[in-house]
Amino acid sequence: MNMSKKNLYIESYGCAMNFSDSEVVASIMAEHGYNAITSEENADVIFINTCSIRDNAEQKIRHRLKQLRGRKERNNELVVGVLGCMAERLRDKLMEEEKLVDVVAGPDAYRDLPQLVGEVEDGNKAINVLLSLEETYAEITPTRLNSNGVTAYISIMRGCDNMCSFCVVPFTRGRERSREPETIVREARELFEAGYKEVTLLGQNVDSYLWYGGGPKKDFNKLTDEEKADSVNFSDLLRMVAAVSPSLRVRFSTSHPKDITDDVLYAMRDHTNICNYIHLPAQSGNSRILEKMNRTYDREWYMNKVKRIRKIIPNCGISCDIIAGFCTETEDEHQDTLSLMAWSEFDFSYMYYYSERPGTLAARKFADDVPLEVKKRRLTEIIDLQNEISRKKNKDREGSVVTVLVENESKRSDDDWMGKCDQHIVVIFPKEHYRRGDYVDVRIERTTTTSLIGKAIGYNEELQPKTTTESLSN
Repeated sequence: MNMSKKNLYIESYGCAMNFSDSEVVASIMAEHGYNAITSEENADVIFINTCSIRDNAEQKIRHRLKQLRGRKERNNELVVGVLGCMAERLRDKLMEEEKLVDVVAGPDAYRDLPQLVGEVEDGNKAINVLLSLEETYAEITPTRLNSNGVTAYISIMRGCDNMCSFCVVPFTRGRERSREPETIVREARELFEAGYKEVTLLGQNVDSYLWYGGGPKKDFNKLTDEEKADSVNFSDLLRMVAAVSPSLRVRFSTSHPKDITDDVLYAMRDHTNICNYIHLPAQSGNSRILEKMNRTYDREWYMNKVKRIRKIIPNCGISCDIIAGFCTETEDEHQDTLSLMAWSEFDFSYMYYYSERPGTLAARKFADDVPLEVKKRRLTEIIDLQNEISRKKNKDREGSVVTVLVENESKRSDDDWMGKCDQHIVVIFPKEHYRRGDYVDVRIERTTTTSLIGKAIGYNEELQPKTTTESLSN
């Protein structure tokens, strides 16, 4: 392929894994002469990294591709590629229906992208959607895109084995495989040495992370005693990353309720730099619906898990995913979801109505029989309740002091900083003499449904690197 310097523009949609994958793509393409840019205006190659989790997500991508049609018509040398979950799911259909698409690549085919682009330059269309049982991109140092220089994602595993009946992820991202722990710790250390202060460990289900000396074997119970002694599970990995520096804050996402263990909770309790926040998707508050979703737990089991979290980490923030109107859901079962939310008092939730995804177990076995207007009404009730809970919980934080990692300027005012507290809630406070990347203790003076607003009272000396505070005092 032509090795002269060219410009690459990547646009990412969907979950944090997609944004992390785009950084891997940028790194791979950089090795072949492509410079990642922040605007499509001067791009020679445009990649759209896609999401298939809901139909609305795919419709956004289709709309975006239509917007690119004019640019493609004005520059027939422009290469347009669709990456990620939607590419994996729709494959040839994308090239047939969206005539401007030149490259289609699934989540495990990113190493092949330079060759695929080369095929397009030779006048062909190019596709690779093969899924892998081994690919983790472990040795690739991601190119940090649109970075604030403070927070970064680290992918620790890929794929999912859970087979929830509503979810397309196992079909678009393949089977679970974990990344070698030493490469994860090395990436965290390199980020910290480069000035980053927070890393988020990513996986479709981080709590099932498992590595042993011979490779990324999934089932701990099938390991020999020797392999078990040599294995690294998620709680081990958390402690290893936290040990990089007490000034490196550690988060993780996402947890499946069935896999998060007391060992993980104890690791969080024992390390002040592991944030007290867990995203714990329930999806429904009704046991029959949970069984139909193939979530492998019931309402009582989920509630006991929440109790356990709050016992070991009393100040832990918990967020949730909720689906309204899953197949056959009755009004009483919807009320069970509302009552679970009220009991759990989630700090915030990601809330959707059910969107049937082709190829999933639910699409094959169950009728999508809850009318759309009922789904939307139930979703509104779920959103209204969560807003009420969030407002009250945030109101109760008025007068308290929280530690904030300064990330960016506030969207509403250049005079204010924005960061997140331990519980992953946005905090706004006046800039004064503080800088991006500082750990600052903030007294909360007022709140909204989604944020805490206050005034800084000083640096957090436990997390703030001594070199920073010493240099300021000098």
